[in-house]
Amino acid sequence: MTQRTPKVTVRRNRTLALVSALVKGVVAAGLGLGSLTVLVMVVWISSPYPDSGPGGALRAAAGVWLLAHGAGLVRPDTLSGVPAPVGMVPLLLVLGPVWLAHRAARDAAESQEELREGPREGARDGAAGPSRAGAFCAVTAGYLLVVAGAAAYARGGPLYADPDTLAFPVALVVAGAAAAGVWTAAGRPFGPAPSWSPLAVQEAVARTLFRRRAEAAFRSAAAGLTMLLGGGALLVAVALGRNAGAAQDAFLGLAGDWSGRIAVLLLAAALVPNAALWGAAYGLGPGFSLGTGATATPLGLDGTPALPRFPLLAAVPDQGAGALPNWAALAVPVAAALAVAWFAVRRAAPADAPRARAWSPRETVLVTLLAALGCGAGTALLTAVAGGPIGTGALSEFGPVWWLTGPAALVWTAVIGVPAALLMRLWRLRTPGWAWRRDVPEADGLPVAEADADEEEEEEGEGDGAGRPRRWWAPWRGRRAAAGEGGREGPGAPASPAASSVPSPGPAPEAASGFEPYDFLPTDPWHEKGGPWHGKETREARWASLKQGSGGLMADFPAERTADRAGRTDRADRADPVPDRRAADPDGPGATP
Repeated sequence: MTQRTPKVTVRRNRTLALVSALVKGVVAAGLGLGSLTVLVMVVWISSPYPDSGPGGALRAAAGVWLLAHGAGLVRPDTLSGVPAPVGMVPLLLVLGPVWLAHRAARDAAESQEELREGPREGARDGAAGPSRAGAFCAVTAGYLLVVAGAAAYARGGPLYADPDTLAFPVALVVAGAAAAGVWTAAGRPFGPAPSWSPLAVQEAVARTLFRRRAEAAFRSAAAGLTMLLGGGALLVAVALGRNAGAAQDAFLGLAGDWSGRIAVLLLAAALVPNAALWGAAYGLGPGFSLGTGATATPLGLDGTPALPRFPLLAAVPDQGAGALPNWAALAVPVAAALAVAWFAVRRAAPADAPRARAWSPRETVLVTLLAALGCGAGTALLTAVAGGPIGTGALSEFGPVWWLTGPAALVWTAVIGVPAALLMRLWRLRTPGWAWRRDVPEADGLPVAEADADEEEEEEGEGDGAGRPRRWWAPWRGRRAAAGEGGREGPGAPASPAASSVPSPGPAPEAASGFEPYDFLPTDPWHEKGGPWHGKETREARWASLKQGSGGLMADFPAERTADRAGRTDRADRADPVPDRRAADPDGPGATP
């Protein structure tokens, strides 16, 4: 009478799974808010002259946590009495909330997959969980509940969030991190395309070759963007080294006690990624704004900058026209374009594949252009959040302009990257027999369609002998396993020379000194045993030539024994013209009539 029906059990399990995903989103947001609150409270406790009580410190921590999600803050206490906006997001603080939201969504989606794929003893015990969309919505809703509570609590504090920025970009950042977590739990699939997309797009995404080209373009764009960030960070480091005295004066002048200096140091560390993006924008050409009336580019610093006193701003170039050291910053986008071309060519013309597997020049150009487009889009997105207003008046514009920096990155990587990719492709497909092309089987006569089909079939089989896939950052892994290094053998890898009982072959017979090729075989029939071909001298010469050409694979048997054995076989064949006839066994059965 009290037994539940299968439908009720399934609904109950689905509801519990949704509640669990919602709780995971709340816990992820709480962990990020709690860790940042602890850090702010430590700084407040160690300060000898705090501006407010513990309530003000807690509200400031909530505001800083919202700033890490991209929310715009408002500082009401100013000398002019006009509230000042704070829109520059320390990018290092963004990593924590994004990672927590991503992990919560990934764990929720993975738990639902385990429930869905688990053993089912019957309909009554079926563990039916929500879909991936349900896990995404539950985690996002739980996280945004904490965001709304923190925004309400920060009202009335020294830093409170602008309500207009809570929907965009805070909610968008949380939803993007959760979607990435669900995608990771699903195995990072590329496709299928949405049903509302055009049919041509759906067919293209369904093809394996399209996915491989898109993956190569994405990796090339990521390499170019990483090179831009690294080059920008190098420019900032060199500029700070040249102006180390000004940076030290600004650091010591902002705070007189150690607690204040630690707070300034933490803020400067959180703004290091922003400084790297500023350096990248400077190298690309558009530069960055230092207020409403000043812009810094490699050509020089125009206008009068409105610079607050901060250690990282000591890297700003001096006023006036740019010199040769300033123009050297243009090497950063050149290096980024070469990185895009190199990573594209590594997939277009692999060193361990025949020429027939190489991409055509048209495909190489297309993938490089897509990578340049991705690099430009990523640069525009990052520079949009690397700057922002830090006050009113002249400080309302501070940092790089994204709608100039993004197209500049696209132009640099496309104009330099495409020709460089074509030249690198020609270089890797050159005909001289260099060492890295000698061991590759030539398959120039293989049709392109067959090469593409083989490429699709071997997509899942690429890897080393131990079953691990050959990664793009470790291309030597597959060659080491194929050579049998370390004595490890995979299920599909050839045996190593150390583990084989057959000695390794020597050099080619043409490379041996004194090698003479075989003469033409005699025209006499093979069954004429008395001919010169079966004589003792001819057998010895033939055996010695075969042993020399085998590279050590043939055993050291005396030629006389071989000749005697061949003679005995000759006589036995002549005595018994039917070799398959067996001697009759006297105790065995008789012949069948």
